[in-house]
Amino acid sequence: MSSAKDADPSLGYLTRKDTEVKLPRPTRVKNKTPAPIQITAEQILREARERQEAEIRPPKQKITDSTELADYRLRKRKEFEDLIRRVRWNISVWIKYAQWEESQKDFNRARSVWERALEVDYRNHTLWLKYAEVEMKNKFINHARNVWDRAVTLLPRVDQLWYKYIHMEEMLGNVAGARQIFERWMGWMPDQQGWLSYIKFELRYNEIERARGIFERFVQCHPKVSAWIRYAKFEMKNGEVARARNVYERAVEKLADDEEAEQLFVAFAEFEERCKESERARCIYKFALDHIPKGRAEDLYRKFVAFEKQYGDKEGIEDAIVGKRRFQYEDEVRKNPLNYDSWFDYIRLEESVGNKERIREVYERAIANVPPAEEKRYWQRYIYLWINYALYEELDAEDIERTRDVYRECMNLIPHKKFSFAKIWLLAAQFEIRQLNLKSARQILGNAIGKAPKDKIFKKYIEIELQLGNIDRCRKLYEKYLDWSPENCYAWSKYAELERSLSETERARSIFELAIAQPALDMPELLWKAYIDFEISEGEYERTRQLYERLLDRTKHLKVWISYAKFEAAAMEEIVEGADSLEEQKKKCIQNARRVFEKAINYFRTSAPELKEERAMLLEEWLNMESSFGELGDVGLVQPKLPKKLKKRRPIASEDGLAGLEEYIEYIFPEETQAPNLKILEAAYRWKKQKLSTED
Repeated sequence: MSSAKDADPSLGYLTRKDTEVKLPRPTRVKNKTPAPIQITAEQILREARERQEAEIRPPKQKITDSTELADYRLRKRKEFEDLIRRVRWNISVWIKYAQWEESQKDFNRARSVWERALEVDYRNHTLWLKYAEVEMKNKFINHARNVWDRAVTLLPRVDQLWYKYIHMEEMLGNVAGARQIFERWMGWMPDQQGWLSYIKFELRYNEIERARGIFERFVQCHPKVSAWIRYAKFEMKNGEVARARNVYERAVEKLADDEEAEQLFVAFAEFEERCKESERARCIYKFALDHIPKGRAEDLYRKFVAFEKQYGDKEGIEDAIVGKRRFQYEDEVRKNPLNYDSWFDYIRLEESVGNKERIREVYERAIANVPPAEEKRYWQRYIYLWINYALYEELDAEDIERTRDVYRECMNLIPHKKFSFAKIWLLAAQFEIRQLNLKSARQILGNAIGKAPKDKIFKKYIEIELQLGNIDRCRKLYEKYLDWSPENCYAWSKYAELERSLSETERARSIFELAIAQPALDMPELLWKAYIDFEISEGEYERTRQLYERLLDRTKHLKVWISYAKFEAAAMEEIVEGADSLEEQKKKCIQNARRVFEKAINYFRTSAPELKEERAMLLEEWLNMESSFGELGDVGLVQPKLPKKLKKRRPIASEDGLAGLEEYIEYIFPEETQAPNLKILEAAYRWKKQKLSTED
């Protein structure tokens, strides 16, 4: 009762216990030591083979009379019929049954089996093939024809059935019957191989006109390049050159834009080559190269180059080689039209050939590929296409108006509000100057200053006007230059230099004063140096001294102190007076230089004690200067102030911690050495005093 209660309907009313898989208990090996005699796997396999029992085979049955034969046949048929009932869709069983009936020479029964099998699966062409082969093997020709006829009617797209049927009729010598079957087959428009088989069949019986008619139908059914080429080769093989040429011409008319047109043109050109018509072949190659897209014409170019090497003159060969390279460049610029290096190479190739129209066409195509973004880095390579185009039109083509148009178009294209190119403005202006058109050059440079002012443009414009001797224009340009860039020390210096070259000393001095009064300068040290050099060259030593003092109010840099001291020391070289006064003047100059050095060292000692290295360098300079004065110099003034140099090491810090030690030079000045000694004495005095007090 309990078992019925525990039964589960999902398990077929069995209990969970009934469905549990009981695994055998694992046997435990008590003794794990190796056996004294080891048995190999080879030995186990050999023994297993030796101990196998002999295969049980059914006894051979000998049939002695018709009764036994009938009994055997009945039993065998029953086996086959039973098997068929079980596996009706297994075609191999039907085939074995039919072949067995054939082996018993009972052809009617065999046909019955084949027919029954076809009722099961008439789409299986293997059944039809084997059925027809049985009829043919036993020389039942009409029966075989009947089978083939039914097969090709039911399965017209199975080429093998048609081939076998035609082959049988041809073997029987029934050529007309085979032709009739071919015609029936061609009505279904088979693939190329079927048509070619029909043509070969007609050629075997030397029916040239019939074969030609089939070719005509073939190229209509399959209008492909390979079909036309086969047709033309057939005509050529039969010596019909005019007919072959006509076939090629018709093919070119119909398939000039086909994807495989390259093969057609190559075959046509090779045909003309074999007919010794080299001019015709050349025309075909050139026509093909003009019409076929460059991406599909690789083989055509190779053949054309080989043809020109064989039949062409020097110009023809060069043209063919250029054509091949042109094809490569076309392919590159088609893949990536913004790769300007490919355009440069392509243009260089066309310029080497020298065809103006082609060169201009390539230039126009190249400059049409404007960079997609208005950022200067994208335009930097592109702008050289315009420059090269303009230079080509001016120097090679010698077309002045076109050159002017190129420059104009380029300057209109560049977005000057975001960025500009000084090169283009300057090249356009220089071109106008070469044409003696100074007004246009000034207009271009004026537009450049107005739209996109740049250092290069100002410099070149000023240089041009200076060469022409227009000083007032130069001054105006410098003023505009400084209005645009008031922090530009180069412009201030050059402007002052111009005025000085014109002996306008006061104007030059005023320019320098304006320059150093600017709140921000890009390189003030150069400007101050230029101003100081200007005053020295004018012999204005007092002004120079004042300039140095003003400069020191702004910066206390080491180089300024050294330069000031050297100026004071060198001022004596310009004095020309009596011998006595000269000696006194020299001493005065040395005193001035020493005064500067003293002032500098006081500054470094009191206001910038951390700049020890600069202070040490300053003392070295002073020492060298005192040495250079000879008898008037006094090295003893400097030597007590010189620091001691100590090599020390300090740790180098990095992200991971300490990375090692580095050497550096520590400068210890005389006043620093005295202080530690005093501290030691004080400490010793305190220790002694403490000791005495403890003893008391």
